[in-house]
Amino acid sequence: MALHSLHNFDRHPLHDLRLTQQITVLWAVFLLGLLFHTQLALMPLFHGLAVLAPHGHVATSLAEIAPVLWGTLFFFLLPLLAMIAIVLYPSQPLRVAHLGLTGVYTLLNLSHLAADLIIQPIAWYQIVLMVLLVLVGLLLNQVAYQWVRLHAPRSHRIVSI
Repeated sequence: MALHSLHNFDRHPLHDLRLTQQITVLWAVFLLGLLFHTQLALMPLFHGLAVLAPHGHVATSLAEIAPVLWGTLFFFLLPLLAMIAIVLYPSQPLRVAHLGLTGVYTLLNLSHLAADLIIQPIAWYQIVLMVLLVLVGLLLNQVAYQWVRLHAPRSHRIVSI
């Protein structure tokens, strides 16, 4: 019995480390995918073509797009901060908050995918990339859920379906 308990104690930190590494890598893949999504959208500029403004308004100053710039900054910044926090401060409240953050990002990615399907003409290369990002997000949700469950007190365990 004592040997069995010791064996479980040794596996627990390693499993936690593995999940932390998986989450960090999945966030990094997600952020690289977002950067590539932006690069794909801007690539026509490098070939002398105009970039589509899906909302129909062409800005004449940075001030007009300041909310978009700040929103984009926070959209990139939150996963970067999450990656740092899960490695340095992996508390249970952070794990639960992180799971919520991954859920919000999944919903935002799904809505972005839907918007990309509405904008004409449909850029199918962007759709393929967005589907990949949604799948990475769903995998991130699953691993984040496992990470929460790993340290949830027995009386507060999240029930698996």
